[in-house]
Amino acid sequence: MHIGIIGTGYVGLVTGACFAEFGVFVTCVDKDEQKVRSLRKGIVPFFEPGLEDLVRRNLKNGRLKFSSRIGDAVEASLVVFIAVGTPPRGDGSADMSYVEEVAAEIARSIREYKVIVTKSTVPVGTGARLREIISRKLKEQVDFDVVSNPEFLREGSAIEDFMRPNRVVLGAVSQQAVAIMRDLYRPLYLIETPFVVTNMETAELIKYASNSFLAVKISFINELSRLCEKVGADVQMVAKAMGLDHRIGPKFLHCGPGYGGSCFPKDTRALLTIAGESGAELGIVGAAVRANDLQKEFVVEKVQKAMGPLRGRTMAVLGLSFKPNTNDMREAPAVHIIERFLKEKAAVRVFDPASMADARAIFGKRIRFAKGPYDCVKDADAVIIVTEWNEFRNLELPRIRKLMKSPYFFDLRNIYEPGKLQGLGFRYFSVGRP
Repeated sequence: MHIGIIGTGYVGLVTGACFAEFGVFVTCVDKDEQKVRSLRKGIVPFFEPGLEDLVRRNLKNGRLKFSSRIGDAVEASLVVFIAVGTPPRGDGSADMSYVEEVAAEIARSIREYKVIVTKSTVPVGTGARLREIISRKLKEQVDFDVVSNPEFLREGSAIEDFMRPNRVVLGAVSQQAVAIMRDLYRPLYLIETPFVVTNMETAELIKYASNSFLAVKISFINELSRLCEKVGADVQMVAKAMGLDHRIGPKFLHCGPGYGGSCFPKDTRALLTIAGESGAELGIVGAAVRANDLQKEFVVEKVQKAMGPLRGRTMAVLGLSFKPNTNDMREAPAVHIIERFLKEKAAVRVFDPASMADARAIFGKRIRFAKGPYDCVKDADAVIIVTEWNEFRNLELPRIRKLMKSPYFFDLRNIYEPGKLQGLGFRYFSVGRP
């Protein structure tokens, strides 16, 4: 089978490379000519473990191609995926202009039956809207179907998530389209992956509902961490005991400086917009968004309460991406924390294994960029661990203490034991622990 992927961002490139690994012939399209030229050389424009090897292997075996022309993908393919961005507007709603523009362009290239699949995260009703757009833009009367197939890829483990997913969601009216999509995903039958087949509106809502529920879990444990600090309880033990209840489960019950990234902030706000436009109230989701905003400020206040005025202090920030194993700094807690430090006239020095270029684009010369964690903490008044990269989990702590000017150590991911750090002479602060 030949398929086309329109958009070579995170979702599109991972999807294309993984389908090629399944033995499918894939044409990925992006309008950025320079990006296409780089991809043809096997150069991936973002950090995702294992992805560059996957792209290069399938380029070499001829199953993966890159083009700047949508027509190239549409003409060669039975199934065409739309995987372009749906960035948030100022009011929280998803900007659908890229998706609609691509749909119109696809329509102009259709000459025979196609299955058009939305892989992008889109508002409820998008499938019906795309059917109208494509029908209007067709140059000749040709049959086609629209399918919703939302992605559930976690940054940092996207290839594993695609190859071994918890479920595949297909939203469609046409049984023919469903049969074609099942055939495309046939390799997953060998590992007995559940398939959820429903209508388009339900499939579109599943993605928003899933991400919003996970955001609620994170916000809940973060709120609880603040209570734990007030009453002398240990949030990690609370979360462990909660997670042992199979009805709750342990995942996403890890407190920290708040969630970020390309999905949770955008999708929670978009779901609230959808609910508002539909006359429904989602109070729990709204509370999760507010709690997340409060958590980012709470950790800054924790630093200020411990250290006093930050003017003239040097703050060493370890970890910039919103989570480990990605360079993505979109709505990362580190961005808010650094901006607040700068507002307080502190000097900020940073290090992250993958996000330094992204941080330079955001902060420019307002902060200093270190060569590694030990360079970062040299002569610093405080070290703040914001992202729990593996290399920060086993730092040479006596060396860190000798390098620092003052002993403040803020562990916003609770990766160290308080007693050990205090025994080494640090003034140690974590989240939700006495």
